[in-house]
Amino acid sequence: MPSPQTPTKPIRISYFSDVLCVWAYIAQIRLDELQTTFQDKIEIEPHFVSVFGNPREKLEQRWRDKGGFNGYSKHVQEVAKKFNHLTVHPDIWTRVIPASSTSCHLFLHAIQLLERKDIVQPSENVFEKAIWAFREAFFTKLANISQRTVQFAIAEALGLPTAAIQEQIDSGEAYAQLSQDFELAKDLTVSVSPTLIFNEGRQRLNGNVGYRVIEANIRELLHNPPDEQSWC
Repeated sequence: MPSPQTPTKPIRISYFSDVLCVWAYIAQIRLDELQTTFQDKIEIEPHFVSVFGNPREKLEQRWRDKGGFNGYSKHVQEVAKKFNHLTVHPDIWTRVIPASSTSCHLFLHAIQLLERKDIVQPSENVFEKAIWAFREAFFTKLANISQRTVQFAIAEALGLPTAAIQEQIDSGEAYAQLSQDFELAKDLTVSVSPTLIFNEGRQRLNGNVGYRVIEANIRELLHNPPDEQSWC
């Protein structure tokens, strides 16, 4: 009589992104599709990587000879036009230039802590909803999401307890979570947003990677778990 098959553990995917990155904004629909397709077969763990920690200096240097902020704005708009599932404000990166994505990432980690402490129900996925709300607010409405007042306004619109969020920041715990992201990104040499890390760091996909490529990597791991021998 054959022995019962041991259930396989979900594939853990570390997903690094910067909330101000247009490619991560574009890629959200791919993450949603992965969750729908694979459900409990995968676990996507969101992390932040500081690509736009100092966007003004970054863009002034890299786009100095390509039209500066106006040039980068046109680039972002041209990129977005290739994808019909989202919109980008025509004045993106010109009228409003957030000071730093780090402020956003800190605030979002404070929201994540609300889930971990059961202050809000984890099943409501408020952390993921908040990340999307931040991105959408910036890219479609030009909200200066690096400002704390704007961050609280977004949290209030999501029905989140703002006093509890502030407590996670004041206690230093949100800073600790953000520091862990920095250390993990350093250990895994992540510098691109978005980046997906599979198989405990042995596989990665960087930047604008199509859904089918991501799906193929997951299916390969499902059919050939990392702890099993494979001739290929």
